[in-house]
Amino acid sequence: MKSIIRIFLLLCCIAEVPSVFAQIAPTLFQEIQWRMIGPHRGGRTVGAVGVPQQPNVFYIGVNNGGVWKTNDFGRTWTPIFDEQSTGSIGDVAVAPSNPNIIYVGSGEGLQRPDLSVGNGIYKSTDAGKTWQHLGLTDVQQVGAVVIDPLNPDRVFVAAMGHPYGPNAERGVYRTLDGGKTWQKVLYVDENTGAVQVAIDPKNPNIVFADLWAGRQGPWENGEWNGPNSGLYKSTDGGQTWKKINKGLPTTEQGLGRIGFCIAPSNPNRMYATVDAGQYGGMFRSDDGGESWYSISNDGRYWGRGSDFAEVKVDPQNENIVYTANVVVWKSEDGGHHWTDFRGAPGGDDYHRIWINPNNPDIILIAADQGAIITVNGGKTFSSWYNQPTAQFYHVSTDNAFPYNVYGGQQESGSVGIASRGNDGQITFREWHPVGVEEYGYVAADPLNPNIIYGGKITRYDKRTGQVQNVAPEAIRSGKYRFIRTAPVLFSPVNPHTLYFAGNVLFKTNNGGNSWEVISPDLTRSEWDIPASVGIYTTAAFKTMPRRGVIYTIAPSYTDSNTIWCGTDDGYIQITRNGGKTWTNITPASITSWSKISLMDCGHFDNNTVYAAVNRIRCDDLHPHIYITHDGGKTWQEKVNGLPDNEPINVVREDPKVKGLLFAGSENAVYVSFNDGAHWQSLRLNMPATSIRDLVIKDDDIVVGTHGRSFWILDNITPLRQIAQQRITVSNPYLFQPQKALRIRWDMNTDTPLPQEEPAGQNPPDGAIIDYYLPNDYAGAVTLTIKDMAGNIVRKYASTDTPYHIPKVNIPKYWIRPQQILSSKPGMHRFLWDVHYTPLPLPPIYPIAAIYGNTAPLETAPWVLPGKYIVELEANGKKLQQNMEVIMDPRVTTSKAQLHQQFTLAKQCYEIGKTCLNRLNAIQEKLMQSNNNDNAALKALQGSNGSRRGMGSEISYHALLQQSQNVLSMLEDADMPPTVAMQNAVQQLTQQLQQLEKKWQSLANL
Repeated sequence: MKSIIRIFLLLCCIAEVPSVFAQIAPTLFQEIQWRMIGPHRGGRTVGAVGVPQQPNVFYIGVNNGGVWKTNDFGRTWTPIFDEQSTGSIGDVAVAPSNPNIIYVGSGEGLQRPDLSVGNGIYKSTDAGKTWQHLGLTDVQQVGAVVIDPLNPDRVFVAAMGHPYGPNAERGVYRTLDGGKTWQKVLYVDENTGAVQVAIDPKNPNIVFADLWAGRQGPWENGEWNGPNSGLYKSTDGGQTWKKINKGLPTTEQGLGRIGFCIAPSNPNRMYATVDAGQYGGMFRSDDGGESWYSISNDGRYWGRGSDFAEVKVDPQNENIVYTANVVVWKSEDGGHHWTDFRGAPGGDDYHRIWINPNNPDIILIAADQGAIITVNGGKTFSSWYNQPTAQFYHVSTDNAFPYNVYGGQQESGSVGIASRGNDGQITFREWHPVGVEEYGYVAADPLNPNIIYGGKITRYDKRTGQVQNVAPEAIRSGKYRFIRTAPVLFSPVNPHTLYFAGNVLFKTNNGGNSWEVISPDLTRSEWDIPASVGIYTTAAFKTMPRRGVIYTIAPSYTDSNTIWCGTDDGYIQITRNGGKTWTNITPASITSWSKISLMDCGHFDNNTVYAAVNRIRCDDLHPHIYITHDGGKTWQEKVNGLPDNEPINVVREDPKVKGLLFAGSENAVYVSFNDGAHWQSLRLNMPATSIRDLVIKDDDIVVGTHGRSFWILDNITPLRQIAQQRITVSNPYLFQPQKALRIRWDMNTDTPLPQEEPAGQNPPDGAIIDYYLPNDYAGAVTLTIKDMAGNIVRKYASTDTPYHIPKVNIPKYWIRPQQILSSKPGMHRFLWDVHYTPLPLPPIYPIAAIYGNTAPLETAPWVLPGKYIVELEANGKKLQQNMEVIMDPRVTTSKAQLHQQFTLAKQCYEIGKTCLNRLNAIQEKLMQSNNNDNAALKALQGSNGSRRGMGSEISYHALLQQSQNVLSMLEDADMPPTVAMQNAVQQLTQQLQQLEKKWQSLANL
């Protein structure tokens, strides 16, 4: 009998715990939202097109940044592709005959070591408002999309194919029915893709295509060109093709990528950039591409041809031609002589040029820095400092308040940006470079946030702006290997210890003044060659010098002697004695050149580590996450619930809840509530983009994307409570609130920035209160905030109505949307402004406005720091949680002084409430027909909007105005009240007493 009871109890316990593979209902966290903080400095952009009929309209396709549109010549850009499942874009094309029809080719269209792939072709028939996926999913990389100038259903696609391996879905594809079906019309083999295709603007049956047998290798800077690259021509609309050889280098001479263009005014004139080593250069054809001759071998115009291969002719003059490279160059004599057109020291790295055929002075140029537009032939350009498409490899934060977010930005340098701005948003005022190279890790000193380390390796002092090289070697000895993104991070146990890695692990305890090598070479000394290398495999690959490096360092959170390291050639190693000895603990299933992208130690024991393994360079898009709980003796791969085509770049454990994990893939963020047993999407409102790194900072998740800048998920305490308490979806629930900051959201005192100025989002303005209502919920909801004595501070209800906005002398687009407590099913995030109930006065909006987010001036005092009760009532059931309000940590005003400030402000508030009550009562009396004391009552009432000083005749209207003025003075800053303010409150109190005596004498008549 006891056995039966034990079994019954065990079954009951199991029933209480969700299956380890069960998905948590997304409705439990549906209103948690990501916010983009910037920076607004553009990233690599290779798709660029304008609309000739609408000269102010342009589209760009950003590598991992999606598709963007401007209708004001680039003054502002709007994302129009964020709902789609990929953000990796290779090209954008607008139908010349119908500007509402747009085709997008996904996949970067480049051969680079940091690329991301796409998932085919997309189409819009309403100028980008909605999109349809058209297939070609396994193409992965699209180099170009071109549309017949007369028939928008006839489209050609240059399909590059897999960048890291062979596949059949590559070459040139054609559709004749707007993308419903596709035909492969030019194909050589599984190793040769198409990178460009173009239609003769005067004869749509003539089509040119460049085939490029380019392949990226499984190790850093491994790349090869195959034997079948070349330029092809079709004269029958793509049915048949011939290879053009006359005048062009051969593959034996090193031919790689060709970039070409056709002169619209004379299609017999063509230009090309030809990447072929010493045989490469700028080429020209005068017979419709049948034969070619070199017009320049100056490497400035065509060098780095695998990166840049863009040449474009003026639509109205065949002799004016531009070439895009590190600099944009222009020739006005058919390519014989060139002058600089656009560029900067360091190299802007230009990829794409579009010229308006109706007005060649209007030019769109896409570069590694973003997109720019000129409307005057290049005299001036728009800015790329309005595009939040920065590409980061890693992200970190510091211990300042507000905390700063750091990363090396591909192509541009580095960024240190505040997680909140003092002026209601995060603008150019809140970020600055931090002296780190474009690929680098960034690590702020945990004891001094003014000191920043990063790259390979520098030390930056925010106070002076100076950057010092603190690398282990001033002159490279050749003993150490580094690649573009070398790990740099502090020990979480000893804040004086900084780690830095190449093929060995370095350590410093004195800020880089000297370094100690604490490991041998931790990479593979022997390796297999992945099958993805295919035809490019040679015996020399087995005997080449070691190329691997340490790609990730995971120091223990509890023991300074335990350090884990992962390499980009597929090793995981551990030391338990601070680096004296190391043990290889690599799982057998992790093969050569499987990049250990990022590892994170468990926060709750010394034997747990989480490893994100990215095998995209082995032509493997599957997700791989390995977990050990016994120091590497055994491993489990846990990827259940993750899409099968999303490589994982990062995995981390929450520092406060054991087994709550977050992972970043090539498309989105994922969460596991059960130590990786099941994963589910946490993308929420974030666009699809490559998540290269994420960190948990206090209660926030901070993400570094490789194409959409930095994003923050504020206040993940609901996710922690879901993981801890296994909240059910059948009952209302009030989440335990996080500590609420009493902080001034917008302290700007000047006129606002124009709404066209780009800005990142500040954290939510107020205390965050999260609650959940079940799917079958129907009825009203109330939310009450009380002090610990039970006094009501603020009350909200789902039956509330928005306050009335009177006729204001400002455009209403400045005003913040009003939030009403929701009674709909699901999880809701509500903001309490940390004030008492506002007085029912017409709203007044401050001069320091935020576009679309300007709240009216407060008419009630701040609450004091301390503990409060939050009470949610749903269908008669009351749920309670405590909440603590804490001060902005930058404020040094004492508790006693804050209490004095509050007491005076509360007096002004109560005076205002009394005035309003009396004004209502007086109005009622004045409306009584038999009242013979109108003059006395009107004198007591005063005039609305009275601005009389304290020495003038007083009235309730005047006193109301003065009490609000003094309240505003008191509440303007978290500072001790001045003597003048104290005297003013005393005078207001005396004046109220005088008015009350007069009122009492009239009220009883």
